[in-house]
Amino acid sequence: MAPRLNSEQEVDPALFTATVTSLTHSFGDNTRRKIYFYLRENPGATAAELSTYCQVHANVVRHHLERLSEGGYVTFDNVRKTTVGRPAKGYRVVDDSLTMDGSMRRDALLVALLEMALERLGPTDAEQMAHDVGVQYGRALGSATAPSDSTMSVKDAMASIAGLLTAHGFAARAEEHDSGQSVVSENCPFGAAAQHHPVLCAVDRGLIAGMLEGFGTEHQNVTLTSRARGDDKCRVTA
Repeated sequence: MAPRLNSEQEVDPALFTATVTSLTHSFGDNTRRKIYFYLRENPGATAAELSTYCQVHANVVRHHLERLSEGGYVTFDNVRKTTVGRPAKGYRVVDDSLTMDGSMRRDALLVALLEMALERLGPTDAEQMAHDVGVQYGRALGSATAPSDSTMSVKDAMASIAGLLTAHGFAARAEEHDSGQSVVSENCPFGAAAQHHPVLCAVDRGLIAGMLEGFGTEHQNVTLTSRARGDDKCRVTA
């Protein structure tokens, strides 16, 4: 179904937001795929086990598990511990017979919907909306994960942001240089859609600006370079 248009031929912002958010829940990230397939063969595995298997920090694993849980692919049961403390969570896939074809068809439909929305909006409005979506999502994500009793420096905030973006499929890392603090992304979860519509790169800039706000971190203007726009790296600098 095509995006709903009003009398001025504008795409419904709520529909655009839902589409962009849904795309981040796909299986495009390699670590997320590894987690899913490992759980199919090893139901009841904990985040610590998955961290060892995937060779990433346990917090990164937990973010991937949250995305898989929100998509309805993974659930968990409490596992009794022999030591004092809260029970650990043992994760398992919801349906062992689940194939990837359904999610791939769903994501292909979402990408088609997104591309049509971008084309009908036009480049200026599409880029502004992509940025606004990123800011809203990033602000909520930053507020949910920010420490409650301290103010983060830009350097610490960007390091945390790199980890959060990696959990969302960006394969990001933090870099420090003379012009400021940057996050460089080696993978784009939007795939070919970003190549066809570079305005999507504004989501990255908005995400980091929003997360910095959510962390309560004071920062200057956030700037962006992206491979989809002809630059050598996908880099956001604050």
